[in-house]
Amino acid sequence: MNKKNEPDPDEVALIEWCIEVEGFLVKAGATLREAQDYIEEHAEWFTDMFYEGLTPEEAAKEALN
Repeated sequence: MNKKNEPDPDEVALIEWCIEVEGFLVKAGATLREAQDYIEEHAEWFTDMFYEGLTPEEAAKEALN
């Protein structure tokens, strides 16, 4: 795989972080689809929280407020 085909490490980290947030939303009672849709609909907000250094659990709590 050449460098052009390698995923951006920041993008991979963000996706993995969102998957963890998704898990906390599901634990709080959302269905997997609801959690995924919510994260997708609010992608910019979640991206900001990721770069602000919130943990996935903190981000999920923010989303639930």
